[in-house]
Amino acid sequence: MVDLATYADGSGWHSLWYADHFMSQTPDDTPGDGPALECWSMLAAIAATVPRLRLTSMVSPVTIHHPVVLAKRAATVDQISGGRVVLGLGAGWQVNEHAVYGFHLPEPKERVTHFIESLQVIRHLLDDARASFTGQWYSLTDAPFEPKPVQSPLPILVGTSGPRMMRATARYATEWNTWGDPDTVGAKTAEFEDACAAVGADFAAVRRSAQALVFFADDDAKRAKLTAAVPAGRSLVGSSAQLVDLIGGYAAAGVDEFALPDFTLGESATQRREAIERFRDEVAAHFM
Repeated sequence: MVDLATYADGSGWHSLWYADHFMSQTPDDTPGDGPALECWSMLAAIAATVPRLRLTSMVSPVTIHHPVVLAKRAATVDQISGGRVVLGLGAGWQVNEHAVYGFHLPEPKERVTHFIESLQVIRHLLDDARASFTGQWYSLTDAPFEPKPVQSPLPILVGTSGPRMMRATARYATEWNTWGDPDTVGAKTAEFEDACAAVGADFAAVRRSAQALVFFADDDAKRAKLTAAVPAGRSLVGSSAQLVDLIGGYAAAGVDEFALPDFTLGESATQRREAIERFRDEVAAHFM
């Protein structure tokens, strides 16, 4: 990871996003045996190692992290990095890590309500001189929180496509993220703009990011085969030139940042690194 971060820091990448999970995902929600290093420890190590990259948690589930502890972690890494943290937040979803480790994963409606309360707690701690809050799950009583992050406000990114989460993002967060190809993201963007209007937030002031699974396919036969097999609406398949056109669709929709997942780019670290470098040189370079 240090090697990858050093490469990214020196070759024009904007940020490094690190997944916040305690185990790998499996198709049937059984325990995953793949390695999973703790997100905020990793971000702190990278912050101390490379001088420029922004560092984003992708995304920290509030079902696992107490909001006071999470706010303190984010503020600490922001101090270590000199102001380069983006606190990515989510409501929690990965079934196997909750089941195996005993974390409660509420039903969707309650989960969103819990998430909104956690987001409010974090925002109060980061922004207020002394924080007070009374809710169903959490309470703060004239709570100090020092040192504050270097950034004011510390960017909070919420990854969501649901209407209640969108409204909470518009009200309390500074960045909105969603999965999908350009057409999917374009449709979700219209919904997010409506969510901003519903709560009186400035849509133009919210930074927007997106990600999709990327698959290089240099001939029509491979492209057709992959397109039939990969998740529809969440994947980009094509040659470098075709991927440039697809990424251009995000830019046309006003997306500020595209996050490149690496787990579809090869079986080994070497294969993934080669694909990341190819994406940077042949695709991302057109937008840098």
